[in-house]
Amino acid sequence: MKKLYTWGGKFADRNLTVADLLKNKGKIKYLQTTATDSTEASAAKEAGIDMILCKSPVINEIRKGAPDIFLTATIDLALFPTENEVLHEAFRAMSAGADQIYTARGPHIVEMLSKEEIPVMCHLGLVPRKSSWRGGLRAIGKNAEEAIKLFNDFKTMESAGAFSAECEIILEEIMTEISKRTSLITSSLGSGLSGDIIYLFQNDICGEHENIPKHARTFGNVLKLKNDIYKERVSSLQNFKNSVENQTFPSEKELINIGKEELEKFKDLIS
Repeated sequence: MKKLYTWGGKFADRNLTVADLLKNKGKIKYLQTTATDSTEASAAKEAGIDMILCKSPVINEIRKGAPDIFLTATIDLALFPTENEVLHEAFRAMSAGADQIYTARGPHIVEMLSKEEIPVMCHLGLVPRKSSWRGGLRAIGKNAEEAIKLFNDFKTMESAGAFSAECEIILEEIMTEISKRTSLITSSLGSGLSGDIIYLFQNDICGEHENIPKHARTFGNVLKLKNDIYKERVSSLQNFKNSVENQTFPSEKELINIGKEELEKFKDLIS
């Protein structure tokens, strides 16, 4: 663990620093996943995941489960539309314990944040919320023209001061060539093994829903457990309903009774 002083003015431990990621670019593969609450954050930490990504409003909750894991906070594209709102949320998030800020915005936003020495993760390749420009949800870099445009986007973000990039659904061969030629720390989400970070959503890893995207793989079956828990919940409620209706709940063992003498005194007092 490394000792550091946070933007919030507190001493803290971290498994990784920005300097570590820069020093180890191309040498060490790191693992990143998402977390939505302290339980998921704690599970990621216990499993040995190197980095966590969360939405900026839940940083305090995530830090309860993983106080010392490198944390990237995403500033929602729709919730913080203006430059001032983005900057304010970025400062708040860093003060709350984030180590890096993620934004799907353009280079002007990246530049604004990087000028404040905030480590910024940009988003290149498929950006789902902007997928209409791509003709829908699809892989990026399927031809040389599109690949060179993507490469130029990497260079633009470098120039804007980005520290890293979420590289989503980029053809593996294209990602490999770009990875050799960019200073950005690359986080590969469905873009092959050439990224500095291999990234997958926790709900995909754990198998928490039915529609797993093509680029992902499930390594568990939490959905089955959730369905079993739901069935058990319904069954428990039905048993409760039936017990009340047939007057078997509450029974003597679930009741607290008054002594007969005190009961008679009470009856006399209210008669």
